[in-house]
Amino acid sequence: MSDHEREPDDEERVSEPHQRRAAQALAPGLYVTATPIGNASDLTLRALDVLRGADVVLCEDTRVTAKLFAIYGLTTKLLPYHDHNAAEMRPRILDRLAAGGRVALVSDAGTPLISDPGYKLVREAVAAGHHVTTLPGASSVMAALTLAGLPTDRFFFAGFLSAKHEARLKELTELVGVPGTLVFLESAPRLAASLKDMATALGPREAAVARELTKRFEEVRRGTLVELAAQYGKEGAPKGEIVVVVGPPAEAAPLCAHEIDAMIENALGRGSLKDAVAEVVSITGLPRREIYARALAISEGND
Repeated sequence: MSDHEREPDDEERVSEPHQRRAAQALAPGLYVTATPIGNASDLTLRALDVLRGADVVLCEDTRVTAKLFAIYGLTTKLLPYHDHNAAEMRPRILDRLAAGGRVALVSDAGTPLISDPGYKLVREAVAAGHHVTTLPGASSVMAALTLAGLPTDRFFFAGFLSAKHEARLKELTELVGVPGTLVFLESAPRLAASLKDMATALGPREAAVARELTKRFEEVRRGTLVELAAQYGKEGAPKGEIVVVVGPPAEAAPLCAHEIDAMIENALGRGSLKDAVAEVVSITGLPRREIYARALAISEGND
């Protein structure tokens, strides 16, 4: 499911004028087409024309896309294209494109290729010289980012974190120094644990948890990572797919030598010299050579 959002709600019906739009003649090629993330009315008019005019529509789950098609009265043939059959399907799709076919690619909801299969198909279609274009539209990542109330001038999309605690902390530690807002996707059952690990690795940064975006029960909670972790730890898993937006690191005064040495000594108490150096370098952004020399001196001094 693109952006890992839920399929569109058919409670939001579309108007008759949209259903009566005539199909537009399409040039041969691959059309990467965004679909709604919740409210079915968010399908663009251009996307509607492409879905009507394509020879075939590739989708993750034909049953999910069929619900959207029913709302708009679309009858274009649906073919499954997902992680499990992509290697088998790609040559067939490329053959269809080579024969002048018009192919649309969608995901269950949102923008294709964002945490979804599809980039290999786009790459191979481009390499083969086929026309490839995109029909931009809904995306849970962009929707959450614009609602969070956090800096948007620079951001890093990190997708899903590992399901395991230790691996998740390691991934988060690697993101500590990213000079921008972080955006994660998360499942409801893991939300509280992930927020707690984010607070541990990233500190008490401002953050927002967005769910059910564009739907009737849309919710965005804002607070520090510590506050949000405590709230969801107490309340339990919420419903719906989750996007977590975390603010950038605060600008800090340069660390003094004493603070750096204390950080190194703390890291040495938990791991090897190599691991301690890597950890302190990732947190401080200081040159590895400098941190290694300090860590070696501290380690030898403790022997």
